Amino acid sequence: MSILFRQYSSGSCQFYRHMSVVASILRYNEFGDPAKVLQIHQETMPDPGTGEVLIKTISAPINPADINTIQGKYPVRPEFPAVGGNECVGEVVAVGEQVTRLAIGDRIVPFASGLGTWRSHALYNETNLMKVPANIGIAEAATITVNPCTAYRMLKDFVNLKAGDSVIQNGANSACGQAIIQLCRAWGIHCVGIVRDRPEINLLRNYLKDLGAAEILTEEELRTTKIFKDGIFKKPKLALNCVGGKNALEISRHLDNHGIMVTYGGMSREPVTVPTASLIFKDLQFSGFWMTRWTKDNAKSSKRSEMFNELFGLIEKNAFKAPAHEMISFTDYVTAVTNALSIQGFVGKKFLFKF
Repeated sequence: MSILFRQYSSGSCQFYRHMSVVASILRYNEFGDPAKVLQIHQETMPDPGTGEVLIKTISAPINPADINTIQGKYPVRPEFPAVGGNECVGEVVAVGEQVTRLAIGDRIVPFASGLGTWRSHALYNETNLMKVPANIGIAEAATITVNPCTAYRMLKDFVNLKAGDSVIQNGANSACGQAIIQLCRAWGIHCVGIVRDRPEINLLRNYLKDLGAAEILTEEELRTTKIFKDGIFKKPKLALNCVGGKNALEISRHLDNHGIMVTYGGMSREPVTVPTASLIFKDLQFSGFWMTRWTKDNAKSSKRSEMFNELFGLIEKNAFKAPAHEMISFTDYVTAVTNALSIQGFVGKKFLFKF
């Protein structure tokens, strides 16, 4: 593909136009199995309008929520024809008039959800994009807006955590779990992670401890552990739950008085059950978190920029990295979405489209 840019002047404003840019777009016209309902379409891109920029996508991840949306199982139901994906990292290749914050060559990520990022090129309003530092890795940038932000907000917004405090989480090997572990390490918080037992449990334990986990326990070990009772770690003030069912019940039993459990997923598809005694005698609180809602409610809040600045700073200091992942060609999307539905291996590997 060749791109020709022409520069025009309009007062003090400069803008650019492009020619012959054909985008490959992964669309679907009905809910169902992603491998069956997704199809690649070709579309010639128009010139950027006022306040718009044209971006060339570098990489875009496949998140569980993306798959659930295509299946019709997610609370957000797009209008058809719909484009998959909520995250990406791209490069600005053309800008329209009155674009002031972005320039050609800038690397960007979406600053809004529901834009449909599984496409080789896209026109976005400048206000829906955020410039990212050029020295941030592709995988780190492509995956920054969902799991790291979810981890950050859950650790910041429910309990006033201090260095030396403890947090317990299940699904510790998930992409969000890996982000939680790394943020806890950066802030001096002890993170105890719970995972399902498996043949390669020692490899997984070592991997997550290398990320910064204070301890990794299997679900069976959790039932008998004395690490909190014996004072090895303080009783957790915060429990983070993405599994539900008996697993969530077990981690709630280790919470300190007045502790809070935050549920952000339900991989077991079983409800969170709460013993009456936990509510009355321990005064535990149970809450939920959805990053999409937080983003909508805080679209203009300074908390967003503060959060991203801190996350980018940690990445630049090599104190935070992308989850275990694999790059896969955009044209091989059937394999990518199929693998995303049936992740194998000891850690929650993320699949990222490369363009």
